[in-house]
Amino acid sequence: MKRLNFIYNFVLELFYVAMSLLGKVNHKAYLFTSGRKGLIKKINAEIDHSADIIWVHCASVGEFEQGRPLIEQYRKEHPDKKILITFFSPSGYELRKNYSQADWVYYLPIDTKRNAVAFLDAVKPSMALFIKYEYWYNYLQELKRRNIPTYVVSAIFIPGQRFFKWYGVIFRKMLKCFSHIFVQDERSKTLLKSIGIENVTVSGDTRFDRVKAIVQSGSTIPIIEFFKGDSLCWVAGSTWPADERLIASVMADLPPHKLIIAPHEVDGKHIATLLDMFAGCRVVKYSEVIGKENDPKTKLLLRESKVMIIDTVGILSSVYRYGLFAYIGGGFGTGIHNILEAATYGLPVIFGPKYTRFKEAVDLVSLGGAKSITGSGELAESCRLYLEDPVIRKTNGRICLDYIDRNVGATRKVLDGIYNLNRI
Repeated sequence: MKRLNFIYNFVLELFYVAMSLLGKVNHKAYLFTSGRKGLIKKINAEIDHSADIIWVHCASVGEFEQGRPLIEQYRKEHPDKKILITFFSPSGYELRKNYSQADWVYYLPIDTKRNAVAFLDAVKPSMALFIKYEYWYNYLQELKRRNIPTYVVSAIFIPGQRFFKWYGVIFRKMLKCFSHIFVQDERSKTLLKSIGIENVTVSGDTRFDRVKAIVQSGSTIPIIEFFKGDSLCWVAGSTWPADERLIASVMADLPPHKLIIAPHEVDGKHIATLLDMFAGCRVVKYSEVIGKENDPKTKLLLRESKVMIIDTVGILSSVYRYGLFAYIGGGFGTGIHNILEAATYGLPVIFGPKYTRFKEAVDLVSLGGAKSITGSGELAESCRLYLEDPVIRKTNGRICLDYIDRNVGATRKVLDGIYNLNRI
C-alpha cells in the first residue's frame, strides 16, 4: 500500500508541475496553478476560525449545480452554520467564486498529505460533502482519521470503473473513507456491495431538483425573446467543434427556423471559428446586443439574424426555454453534457453517440424523449421532424418533462439521511 501511496502522490506532483509549465501558454492551466499559490495561507487569513463550517467540494461547475440544491436547502435550515466551497477546476471556481450562498469559495489545494493536513487544520469542518465525483486520497484519509462525517452525494457507479478493477485497491480504499454514500440508482448500490461497501443509500439525483428550480424561477432574457420572435427556434447547448460542424452542415437543408447556439468554450478564438462555420447565415453574438433591446438597429439585426451565438457563460439553463427542441453537445467527444436543463422545459433532446455513461440519457432514449444521432443525416432528419411535426415534438417533450417530475426529491432524501446518521 505504501508503494501505491507513493505512486499516487508522485503522479499528482508531476501533474502539478506539468500544469505550471502549461500555464505559460494556456490560460486555464495558468488559472489552475496561480489560483493555488499561497492558498493555505490565504484560507487561514480569511476564514472565521470560531465558526461551525460545512465543507462542500465540487470538481467543476456541473458538480456545483448538482450540489447547489443541497447547499441552499441546508443553509435555509441551518443559518447558523458557515459554508465553504472548493473547486478543482478553474471553470468552476471562476464562474462561482462570488456565489452568494457560500461564505468562502476557494480552489482545492492539490491533494498532498501536507496540504490535506494544513487545509483541515485551517478549516476544521464539522462535516464534508463531496459532490458526485472527485475522490482525493489524502483528504479522505485525513477526514477519516479526524472522525469528521464525510459524505458523497448524487454519486453514480458503472461497471468497468477503476473501483471494480483488480488494480483499484487505492480507489476502493478512498470509498471506504466515507461515512455514507448517497447514490443515484440501485445499480450503483449493487456494484458497491460487490466490493464490500454497504453504507449506501439510493437517494436519486439532486440535479432534478436544481433544474426544476430553474424553471420555477421564471428567469427570462428579453433580448433572446426578441430574437426568437414567432420563429421556429431550437437550441444547441454546450457544443464542441465536432457538434458545431455537424450543425452547420445541416442548416441549409432544414425548414425556415432560427438557432441559438451556446458553445462550451467561449474564448475569442473559438467564437471567431464559430462565426466562420456559420458564415452562410446571418449571425449575431449575444454580447453585441445585450442591453440594447430598445435600439432600432439592434431590433432590425435581431429580426434578420438566423443564428445567435451565446458568447458568455452562466445563462444556458435559462436559454433553453426559448427552444422547441434541443441539441446537447459532447456526444462526439468524451460524453454528453447536461440534458436535464433542456428536458425540464419539456424539450425533446438530441445528442451524439457517447451517452451510455449517463443514466438520464439512457432512460430518455428508451422512453422516446431523446434521440442519439451518429452523423449529419440523422441530425437533419431529427431536426426536420421536430420543426415540421408539432404533435411528435410535444409528445416527446412531454416524455422528458414527466421524467423530470418523477425524479425530483433527492435533496430532501439526502439531507434527511445525513440528519438521521448524525443522530446515531
